[in-house]
Amino acid sequence: MYAIVEIAGQQFKVSKDLKVYVNRLANEEGSSISFDKVLLLDDNGNVTLGAPAIEGASVEAKVLQHLKGDKVIVFKKKRRKGYKKRNGHRQYLTQILIEGISGSGAKKAAPKAEKVAEAKAPKASKKADDLKIVEGIGPKAAEALVAAGIDTFAKLAKAKAAAVKEILEASESKLSHLDPTTWAQQAQLAADGKMDELKKLQDELNGGKAV
Repeated sequence: MYAIVEIAGQQFKVSKDLKVYVNRLANEEGSSISFDKVLLLDDNGNVTLGAPAIEGASVEAKVLQHLKGDKVIVFKKKRRKGYKKRNGHRQYLTQILIEGISGSGAKKAAPKAEKVAEAKAPKASKKADDLKIVEGIGPKAAEALVAAGIDTFAKLAKAKAAAVKEILEASESKLSHLDPTTWAQQAQLAADGKMDELKKLQDELNGGKAV
């Protein structure tokens, strides 16, 4: 049994007891994590396709360790300009162990005629929270957080500042200067719907930092 699952913005083919390196996750080492964006499920030849994800299917995993990948050299040169620049980069990664694949509740693909009928019916979609409401988070920072699996205020409220900082530093955009110290507090207020208290707190901050 194997599955195609989306983890931190990337797609992986996984099976039980497989170790996978993914983009840095906010979860602590030794903790368990579940991924519900299963795009394809193969159970001994019985293939189920998602649209885009399979409802009721999930992949259970355990966070083994956080580490850095091999160094990549980035060399830039402009002809006849005398411009040369050489930088090194090591991607922040997380190693996870796939502990199981659950297909309970997953529905098999309907016949072709039924698929057309289902495609016309409107579907309720789960929307992620607008993390840019948190002072200090811009479009690029929000994109990096969503790619790491932090797409709601509740998840951001539970994430430690050190883990969020590592996600920002691992991003291809220049986000290492951002200070996420107050982001969890702001996100908790937003998750609780306490927008007046959030506004009051933000009035006391400077670019998301405590003054």
